[in-house]
Amino acid sequence: MSPKSAIAAPLIEISELRKSYNLGLPNEAEVLHGLSLHINAGEFVALIGPSGSGKSTLLNIIGLLERMSSGSFRLQGEEVGGLDDAGLTLKRRSALGFVFQFHHLLPAFSALENVTLPALMRDGRVSAAQREHARAVLDSMGLGAALHKKPGELSGGMQQRVAIARALVMRPPLVLADEPTGNLDTASSDEVFALMRRMHAELGTSFLIVTHDPRLAARCDRVVELVDGQISRDEPVQAGSAAAAG
Repeated sequence: MSPKSAIAAPLIEISELRKSYNLGLPNEAEVLHGLSLHINAGEFVALIGPSGSGKSTLLNIIGLLERMSSGSFRLQGEEVGGLDDAGLTLKRRSALGFVFQFHHLLPAFSALENVTLPALMRDGRVSAAQREHARAVLDSMGLGAALHKKPGELSGGMQQRVAIARALVMRPPLVLADEPTGNLDTASSDEVFALMRRMHAELGTSFLIVTHDPRLAARCDRVVELVDGQISRDEPVQAGSAAAAG
């Protein structure tokens, strides 16, 4: 494969993915029914759908937190279905960042210490260069004065910005965000979403965001809708609708 074609390959290639729980038992249930999805590098995608549609399951599979039952899933061109647990962990650490509805910051750690956690988990230590990079990321998010404050000393919006910094600090090609503004008021929600859009523009990081907020979905570049474990809609956001939502 030439360098040019390698760059052009989708970041995520999912084909005929199925996921079932309680395999072989009387209560076996299939929740994802042979769906296919491609996401290219640099895209900013919303994943929407009603409760129970399979959004969290799909996000967990893409996040290498759950295994698919069948199908094909290539991440950065690598088929991940056959990786063992150690391989999945290494791939997760190198390719993915995570932001959740609840920030999951360690309460006894400062903002800076929380953001350096991915380096500590990957390398067993935090180098001076990694610590300085974490400082710079936090500063770029307007948190330069909060480096040594603990989560309990920060507002909800500030805590979520720390969580975004933690997701981005290792420069992953893809950030998965599960209802990242769902626990915030409207003003803080808009602030956090605008920050993710700015980071996307500045770093070229791809984002896949699960949201129930149609305002936020309309401000993404593409919307994928999941209904009953299948993709019912996958289309770019119209410029007019995005402007109206903003």
